[in-house]
Amino acid sequence: MATLLHLDSSLNGDQSHSRAVTAAFRKAWEAEHPEGKVVYRDLASDPLPHMTAPTYYAGFVAPADRTPEQAAAVELRERLIEEAEAADAILIGAPLYNYSISSSLKAWFDHVIAMGRTAGAEKPSLAGKHATVVTSRGGSYAPGTPEEGNDHAQPYLQMLLRDKLGLETDFIVPELTLAPQVPAMAALVPKYEASRAKAFEDAETKAKALAGRLAA
Repeated sequence: MATLLHLDSSLNGDQSHSRAVTAAFRKAWEAEHPEGKVVYRDLASDPLPHMTAPTYYAGFVAPADRTPEQAAAVELRERLIEEAEAADAILIGAPLYNYSISSSLKAWFDHVIAMGRTAGAEKPSLAGKHATVVTSRGGSYAPGTPEEGNDHAQPYLQMLLRDKLGLETDFIVPELTLAPQVPAMAALVPKYEASRAKAFEDAETKAKALAGRLAA
């Protein structure tokens, strides 16, 4: 039985494009692997506390050597790391906010990235798992567009997940999501619709393939 850790970070609730695509991915994954388990965290409606000095530095002390205060400070961090380590795959909804990821998702990474364990180790404890990231964008940051090079979410997430944590990483990118609401973007609505349709298609295809692989 495989476990999927599903994280959402969009602020937009039912109106969220990234949530719609992660929900489609999860639905297809559950249909393909009904005996599997899903652990869900909504980082926007139930945000994690941002990293503090006691929590951060307690991570560099061996568990047996921690003071009661250090053990209490690092309790949530340990739980989040163990949750990620117990998962076989991770699904992340990561809309682009102000050219990067949300602070709520950054807080999750701050807790889960632990040097010598999940990162900076000969074999990071999350290495080999699969991460699927849905990173929605209000505009387009593709080559040749005015915003080319200003997307600091996808490159950052790829560096963290693939290069530092050792996860096999895949992206689904619905873009131009503001086109239906912004009059100046009206001409881009067909491209938005095509991007959205492809995102849902990719979510279903990738979820089924991943579930089938994990269940084998």
